[in-house]
Amino acid sequence: MYKVRSPVVLCVFNRPELTKQVLDRILSIQPELLFVVADGARSDRPDDQALCLETRAIVESARAHCEVRVNYSDINMGCKNRIATGLDWVFSQVTEAIVLEDDCLADVSFFEYCDELLKRYRDCNDIHMISGSNYLMGRKFTEASYYFSRCYHIWGWATWSRAWKDFDVRMRRWPKLRESDWVENYLPTKEMSKVARYFFNETYAGRVDTWDYQWVLSGWLNNAYAIVPTVNLVTNIGFGAQATHLHNEDDPFANLHATSMKMPMKHPEMRIVDEAADLYEFDLLYGRHAFSKRKSFRRLISWLKRTIRAFKPHREADRNG
Repeated sequence: MYKVRSPVVLCVFNRPELTKQVLDRILSIQPELLFVVADGARSDRPDDQALCLETRAIVESARAHCEVRVNYSDINMGCKNRIATGLDWVFSQVTEAIVLEDDCLADVSFFEYCDELLKRYRDCNDIHMISGSNYLMGRKFTEASYYFSRCYHIWGWATWSRAWKDFDVRMRRWPKLRESDWVENYLPTKEMSKVARYFFNETYAGRVDTWDYQWVLSGWLNNAYAIVPTVNLVTNIGFGAQATHLHNEDDPFANLHATSMKMPMKHPEMRIVDEAADLYEFDLLYGRHAFSKRKSFRRLISWLKRTIRAFKPHREADRNG
């Protein structure tokens, strides 16, 4: 069994059963250091207190296996502030880490993949993150083991403190940027620009309690890319009635099968965005295939509000807020 070298971060809230599955997978690769970021119970949800305590008890059991550092909130901070402050805490202590949330069950090879690429791209400022998810439904555009993308998938990922320092949860540069053509100049199509503008505006206005659009913006502002594996390495096991947004268990991305990465990896020859892969992903999620029955932009926006994600079909990690 592979033994992970990098610190691992587990973000949890009030889902003990899912947390145990993900924690067991993490412990199977024998981390030396595990960080746990936990949100507090919501005052208007009677069951939260007990569920949060049960979840934390499961986390505490990991102390028998590795060093565990915890950051438990006494109050409910919500997804945006809990993840943002939690990762601030993590990256004040280490220079790189692998991040999983309580419903992201990673294949064992995901950890070896992250370890190798964290080391390989440690000093490359044009790489902001390493994603574990691939949403191309088996379609491949390269013979390499991974490609470079503008799409930031957070169902299992890794990054460096040098990249996280650029993160601005308040999106303070957005008001000025949205008055310019910056988004249109950065993205290859008008359709992508419309979707990006919509979600940046919604996040800045506080209508979406999340942190990941801010993370996308910070990467784009630094002309930095994400690494995406050519096979999917992480299964989201959190779809269902108890999820914050991903209620539809029939969603094609629910329980998306995770495949092992073939080692040793084959690295791309050039460090440039795979435009064909990015355009294909956008078309699957928001283009003619996704909207063949949605004929108006108003219907498109309505659907986007329900999915609450841009450029990726991921969700808020827990049931906060």
